[in-house]
Amino acid sequence: MPRIKYKSSDVDLVARMMRAEAEGEGQQGMLYVGNVIVNRVLAECIDFSDLRSIEDVIYHVQGGNYSFEAVQKGNLFYERARGVEKKLAKQVLDYWRDHPAKYALWYFNPYGPCPPTWYDQPFTGQFKQHCFYEPAPGTCDSVYRG
Repeated sequence: MPRIKYKSSDVDLVARMMRAEAEGEGQQGMLYVGNVIVNRVLAECIDFSDLRSIEDVIYHVQGGNYSFEAVQKGNLFYERARGVEKKLAKQVLDYWRDHPAKYALWYFNPYGPCPPTWYDQPFTGQFKQHCFYEPAPGTCDSVYRG
């Protein structure tokens, strides 16, 4: 059973975002980004309480900007997904999750070391240039299912 309900167009959308956000970090880095996307669909809390689909998550706007920088920058996100990215996206949607993004709802690429918190959310780990953060204990139990 997949982690979340999805359709074939969702596989393409996740694949394009994974590539756009983390192509330089290889397949493992792309999987971590995909994991954050799925976690945001599962999260019924914080900034994500009204997001129930892949499309909702990808095109989510906060503070006048898209949550994922790749949507507004028009880079690789708007190119067709390749087979390898689609395979990785399907893997994330069906079953894959791993530390440091296992329960992460946020990631970013800082100019220096990863801060211990990001908007009061604890740091869970780093992969290459991306720092990952999961919800503080007791603030988003829904992210731990699926």
